[in-house]
Amino acid sequence: MRFRNLLFALLIMPLAGCAWLSEFVYKVDIPQGNYIDEQQVEKLRLGMTKEQVRFVLGTPMVKNSFRDTTWYYVYRLKTGKGVEYNKRLIANFDAEDKLIAVEGDYELGEDFETPIDS
Repeated sequence: MRFRNLLFALLIMPLAGCAWLSEFVYKVDIPQGNYIDEQQVEKLRLGMTKEQVRFVLGTPMVKNSFRDTTWYYVYRLKTGKGVEYNKRLIANFDAEDKLIAVEGDYELGEDFETPIDS
């Protein structure tokens, strides 16, 4: 009986180092931030108010603490396989809280330069 337990322990010990099996273990994708698609960005227009931008894109992830004229929309996705995707969009407003510029990883719509009617 004792020999059988010892033999079992000796046979099982090498399996503790089976790190190569971690590739077959499911790992969940981790999304963080504001997911924004191209259709949302195409709805943006010069002169939009902050409320309108918030309605289209959602609440920004970060606002400038010193001046509330810059909003940051950041999205990060880390897949279970370790691949990372990062997207960002920065919306700038003037002193009257009107959208004056958008920059980042998204293509602006053709009508972005056409101001909306207030």
